[in-house]
Amino acid sequence: MQLTQLRHFVGLSEVGSFSKAARGLFITQPALSRSIRALEDELGFALFDRIGHRIELTSFGRDVLERARRLLDDARDIAELGAGLREGRAGRLGVGLGSGPAAFLTRPLLAAFAARGRAVRLELARGGAALLLQRLRARSLDALVIDLLSVPPSSDLRIDMPVSMRGTFLCRPGHPLARRRRLRFEDLLAYPLACTPLSDEIGRTLVQRYGPGAHPEALVTLREDDLPSLVEVASSSDAILLAVRGVAPGLRELPLEPPLGASARFGLVTLARRAEAPAMALLRQALRDHLHD
Repeated sequence: MQLTQLRHFVGLSEVGSFSKAARGLFITQPALSRSIRALEDELGFALFDRIGHRIELTSFGRDVLERARRLLDDARDIAELGAGLREGRAGRLGVGLGSGPAAFLTRPLLAAFAARGRAVRLELARGGAALLLQRLRARSLDALVIDLLSVPPSSDLRIDMPVSMRGTFLCRPGHPLARRRRLRFEDLLAYPLACTPLSDEIGRTLVQRYGPGAHPEALVTLREDDLPSLVEVASSSDAILLAVRGVAPGLRELPLEPPLGASARFGLVTLARRAEAPAMALLRQALRDHLHD
């Protein structure tokens, strides 16, 4: 059994057509057919059912597919490690940051990796959870630090280092509401409210605490994925920011009654059963140092 045969098998299973798979693999269709037939002969079972011009994975083929992908991932990791050693570097780490973690982790991560000189290459990416998860599964990112409430359960993901961070309403120190010792939710409605896209759980909490008028569709005036931009707007205007407390130490927390009582839950997301890059140790240490309220 050869890695090339496994690549042919995975490629064919993903497109379901010998002709399309052959074009994507840059080989001829007869060569692909021979490769798959040789793999089936070696394994002793059919990997695909041929139904007219269509093909479908057999039950055995579905079992083999998961293991084949894992073997190819491991082979890719070994090749990347060897390339890094040949080029005189320890490796590359691609990290995706959700809007909340990006606000308070971007600079610490850059500083931590810069302290290592040219030993490790760090690439940061920002975006919504769905896009970042897609890039993680495509192996263009090694790890994500995102809101865990936005991560659907999946057996191919590993989640660890979860941290809860308290959400609250924030304003600039000179804001008209900053002088008040006690506020009702209705007092906020005289001002624009800014936030990143909210999870369904936070939306439900808002409605439960403050009534239908607190539904995000009615409440939010300024919605943007880039949290640092929202912090800047709240720092220079009368806009009120709804965010985790730790993202804006220069803003003042509003004493709302009842308090919001909601938390964002951030954590590290990687692909399960994938060997971690050596540079992941640096990322984990940075999270221990900076990912807290």
